Amino acid sequence: MKFNDGFWLLKSGVKPFYGLQIVQAKSNATGYDLQVATRPIRHRGDTLGGPVLSVRVHSPTAGVIGVKIQHVLGEEPTTNIQLFPDDGPIPDVAFPTSDAGKNYVLKSGDLTAEIAENPYTITFKSPTRTLTESGYRHQAVYNVPSEWTTQSASHSSCTAQDPVSNPNPESLPPIIRYLNAELNISPGELIYGLGEQFGAFVKNGQSVKVWNQDGGTSSDQAYKCVPFYITNRNYGVFINHPGEVELEVGSEKVSRVGISVADTTLEYFIIYGATPLEILERYTRMTGRPAILPSWSYGLWLSTSFLTSYSSETVSTFLQGMKQRDCPVRVFHLDCFWMKQYEWCSFTFDPDNFPDPKTYLAEIKEKYGVKICLWINPYISQLSPIFKEGVKGGYFIKRKDGTPWQWDLWQPGLAIIDVTNPATRKWYCDKLNALIDLGVDAFKTDFGERIPHASVVFHDGSDPMRMHNTYSVVYNEMVFNLLKERFGKDEAVVFARSAATGGQRFPVHWGGDCESTFEAMAEAMRGALSLTVSGFGYASHDIGGFEGHPPPEIYQRWVAFGLFSSHSRLHGSSSYRVPWIYGEDAAKTMAKFVNAKHRLMPYLYNLSIQANTNGHPLMRAMFLEFPEDRTTHYLDRQYMLGPSLLVAPVFVPQGEEAEYYIPAGKWTSFFHSERTIEGPRWVREHVPIEELPVWVRPGSVLLLGPDGIGRPDYDYTQGLEVRAYALEMGTTVKVDVPLGRGVALAGSVAVRRLEADDGGIDVNVTSGIQVMSKFLVQ
Repeated sequence: MKFNDGFWLLKSGVKPFYGLQIVQAKSNATGYDLQVATRPIRHRGDTLGGPVLSVRVHSPTAGVIGVKIQHVLGEEPTTNIQLFPDDGPIPDVAFPTSDAGKNYVLKSGDLTAEIAENPYTITFKSPTRTLTESGYRHQAVYNVPSEWTTQSASHSSCTAQDPVSNPNPESLPPIIRYLNAELNISPGELIYGLGEQFGAFVKNGQSVKVWNQDGGTSSDQAYKCVPFYITNRNYGVFINHPGEVELEVGSEKVSRVGISVADTTLEYFIIYGATPLEILERYTRMTGRPAILPSWSYGLWLSTSFLTSYSSETVSTFLQGMKQRDCPVRVFHLDCFWMKQYEWCSFTFDPDNFPDPKTYLAEIKEKYGVKICLWINPYISQLSPIFKEGVKGGYFIKRKDGTPWQWDLWQPGLAIIDVTNPATRKWYCDKLNALIDLGVDAFKTDFGERIPHASVVFHDGSDPMRMHNTYSVVYNEMVFNLLKERFGKDEAVVFARSAATGGQRFPVHWGGDCESTFEAMAEAMRGALSLTVSGFGYASHDIGGFEGHPPPEIYQRWVAFGLFSSHSRLHGSSSYRVPWIYGEDAAKTMAKFVNAKHRLMPYLYNLSIQANTNGHPLMRAMFLEFPEDRTTHYLDRQYMLGPSLLVAPVFVPQGEEAEYYIPAGKWTSFFHSERTIEGPRWVREHVPIEELPVWVRPGSVLLLGPDGIGRPDYDYTQGLEVRAYALEMGTTVKVDVPLGRGVALAGSVAVRRLEADDGGIDVNVTSGIQVMSKFLVQ
C-alpha cells in the first residue's frame, strides 16, 4: 500500500501514527515486550492520547528474530499460518541484554537485533555487517479513507462486487486502518521471491500483493502468493500473515521495503543465513518442508488437454504412439471433460465417453504401464447431481444469510466447498475415494484462487480475508493426505495450481495458464524460479504452453526445458501436445530428453531427499548456488538443477544466438563430454533445435541409470554409470545412492581422483550397489 505523495508528503486524507519512542520494555526468555508511543512523551500529559504500539521482539529458533507489532490487543485470530509443522523449532536461542535501560540487544545464533529506545529503531546485524533496519518512523498505524483503497484486492475483487455472488454488498467503513513496517534496502541489495511471480525476477521497484488470483502467467497476478522474500544480503523476511499483505519493494520509498496489512497485527521474521540455501533451510523449518514424491511422478505426464477429444480410441492411439517413439508416458492425465459438461464437479465419469471407467482405466494401465491422474477442483456446479447433497449437508461456503455462496463464472450457479467443515472434507474425500477405487492414482487439484471474502461465512468462523489464501493450503492438504492414506506416505502426489505459505508440503505445483510463445516460456521460468526461492521444492509448467498451438520450434524448445524441470507434463487447451503433431523430429528430440531424465533419476531423487530434509529446491536460481558471483544475482533465463547441472533453455528463434552465463571453473557439457568451457564467461552460440545446453559443474560426480531404461522408477542400485567431472588430484567425492522410496539410502559411491600421472579414478561402492562403467572427464 502506498501512503505517501512522493517522499515528504502524505496522500490526501491519510493520517499516520508513527512509532517514535519506547516507553516501557520488559525482557523475557525469548526477547522483549515493548510499548512504543506514537507521539513524543515529555510528561504525563503526553500519555493521554494517540495509539501505543505493542511490539514483541523475539526469537522462535536459532538465527531468526521476529517483530510482532500490535495496535489493538484482542482475541487472537483463528486462521493463522502453521509454524514449525514438521519437527518443531530448534530451541536456543535468544540472549536478551540491555544497556542502561536505553538500548536493548537480542542475539539468536549469528543474528543480532539492536533496539534503540529514543528514537525507536531496530537494526539487524550478522557477525560481519548490518543486514537491514527498521529505522525512525518505519513502523506506523495509518488511517486511510476507504475511497482511495478500492483498488486493494480486499475491497474490489469481482467476488465483492458481483451482484449474483454478492447481491447485498456491505458498504466499506469510512476509514480503513493499516499497520505498516518498513525495512531498509542497502545499495546493491536485490530482493526475490514472494511466491510464484511472473514479472521480473528481481523484485526491486515492484508493488506486490500477496493475494491469490487466477490471472494467467502474463499479468501481475499470481496463483501462489507467499509473504516471504529472500535477499542477496544474507537474510530473508517472512511476514507471518495469512491474508492480504501488500509490499512496496522500493516502489514507494526507493530504499525501503514497505509491508502493510489492513489488520491490527503485523508480524515479520528476519531469517539470517551465511548462504541463501541456509536461509531457505531456516524458513522451511518454520513453514514446512516439501514432501518426498514417488519416483514414478518424475516421468513424463501426458494430458488429454482441455477442449479435445477424450475417446478411448484417441487415448490408446496417443499412448501407443508415445511408446513406439521411445517417449514412454508414466502418468496419463484426464482433464476436465472426463465429467459431463456443466456438471463440474460431479466426480462421475461421463457415461457417453466412459461407459465402463473401471475397465477402461485398468486396460490402459495394464497395456501402457501408466498411472492415472484426474482433474478436480473445489467448485460444484448447481447442475451437478451432487449439488443438492452439498446444500442439504451444509458443505458449501455460505453468505451471511445462510444460503450457499454462488456465481456463474466457470460453471452455472457454482458453489465452493467449505474446507473448514470436517463433514465437508469427509464428503469430498468420499467422492475421491470412489474414484481411487476405480483405479485413479493422483489428482490435479486445479483452482482454489477465486475464494470469496466479502459477506461470506465459513463453518469454523474463520475470517474470510485470512481464509482467501489459506484455502489453497487446506484444499491441497486434504487431497494429498487422502492419497497418503490410500497409497502410503511416500506415494502421494497432487498437481496443484494454487498455494500459499506452507503449501510446499503438498507438491507438486505447476505454473498455470500460459500462452504458446517464447515470452510465455520465459514467464514460466521466472514463475518457477520465484516459487522455488520462496520455499517450494518442485516446479512444473505446461510444456508447449496452454493457450494456442505452439509452432514446432517453440514446442521443441519447451520440451527440453520441461524435461529438465522437476516434473514434466504435456498439456494444452484446444490442441494436443503429442510430439509427432509437431513433426517426427520433435518425437526424436523428446525421446532423447526423456531418456536423459530417466538416467538422471539417482541424482534427481537425491535432490528430492534434500528438499524434504533441508528445504533445498530442485530447480535453483543461479544466485542460490553462486552467491559470491555477482553476475548470477540477475540471471533469470537459466538455472541450476540441483548443485551440479546448469540448464540454459533457449528462448530465441532458430538463426539467432542463444546467450547464457558460465560461472568460474572448468564446466563440461552433459550431452557432449568432449566439450568443456572455462568460466566465468558469457556464451553466445547457435543451439541446434534438438539440443539443450546442460553443463556439469566442476568437481561433480553423477550417477546415471542404465541407458534406455524406459521409466523413472527402477532399481537405482544396479547398472550405474559413474561420471566424475574435473576432479582435482587427491580429491574424494562421496555420492549417496537412494533406494527410491522415502529418504532411505541404499549406500554410497565414493570416487577418488588418483594422484598418479594417468589421472584415473578409484571407485568404492557399498555392498549391493552395482557399477557397470566409470570414467573421468578432465
